[in-house]
Amino acid sequence: MDKIAVVILNWNGVKLLEQFLPSVIQFSEEATIYVADNASTDGSVNFIQQNFPTIKIIKNTGNHGFAKGYNDALKEVNAEIYALVNSDIEVTENWLKPIIETFNTEKQTAIIQPKILDFKNKEYFEYAGAAGGFIDKFGFPFCRGRIFDTLEKDNGQYDDNCEIFWASGACFFIRKEVYDDLKGFDESFFAHQEEIDLCWRALNEGYIIKYTPSSVVYHVGGATLEQGNPKKTYLNFRNSLLMLVKNLPKRGLFFIIFFRMILDGIAGLRFLTQGKFKHAFAVLHAHFSFYYLSLGYLKKRKDFQIQKYYTVKSIVFLYYIKKLIVFKEIFNNNQNIKN
Repeated sequence: MDKIAVVILNWNGVKLLEQFLPSVIQFSEEATIYVADNASTDGSVNFIQQNFPTIKIIKNTGNHGFAKGYNDALKEVNAEIYALVNSDIEVTENWLKPIIETFNTEKQTAIIQPKILDFKNKEYFEYAGAAGGFIDKFGFPFCRGRIFDTLEKDNGQYDDNCEIFWASGACFFIRKEVYDDLKGFDESFFAHQEEIDLCWRALNEGYIIKYTPSSVVYHVGGATLEQGNPKKTYLNFRNSLLMLVKNLPKRGLFFIIFFRMILDGIAGLRFLTQGKFKHAFAVLHAHFSFYYLSLGYLKKRKDFQIQKYYTVKSIVFLYYIKKLIVFKEIFNNNQNIKN
């Protein structure tokens, strides 16, 4: 069994592979590198075979999205640690060393995220993960270094190893035994929020999730499904509600979901006032899909859920009403953040 396997999920991303595979190969001597291809039609597989013959290729039977794409591919990977890496990630020298060391010395640590900076503006944190993720009481995710659309400059303010609530799927390290124990990603999510759901389930099982800043990667972000895509809006709103149904503590479950749906409705109205009609419809579509799926998701609930899952009660209130747009500002006003 390999110690670590870097597994890159690809769908019609030949240009991204051409740009970013060289850094992965150059700086990943400790790992076996795989590309899991979701039935691409752009010649990705032939490109890899001709230009990067040392990379192992896993051919999935269709475009199954992030969740099922990885679940299917990882059945063919035999390694102690999985490094799930987006195809638009540039890695840096020695990026794997601190991750491996943390796993070796901290046996209860199950999932790790590196520091994720913006490939297009390398002095700043990147939207998808930044310096580690948290959620508020109503399931809204945010990060150290990124709250909603506010991105912080990396001045070393988050260069501490710390426990986090969720690790970004853009660059996500997990022990194989934990991945298998949790039965992987929830495939009905297709894409978006599935890594937060997996992390929440891991925490419910008593595992620890860490942020390790001495491992640094750069992420393009939105290369496979751009930020302004209504499908992304739909998946984020729907999957967030489904994640709450699965993982919230029983006490207050229905109140929190009801209040979250009100907040979603406000977001939908905001889209309307901005003329973003497709996004407003995506929120409505997400809620109807949630109604249809929610009973099935209630059956997915486990017997135990951690009670204190959230860092702040409402990141929406703190950001939009109190105008606290930087994580450190919120930390100074809330003493419940683990460091």
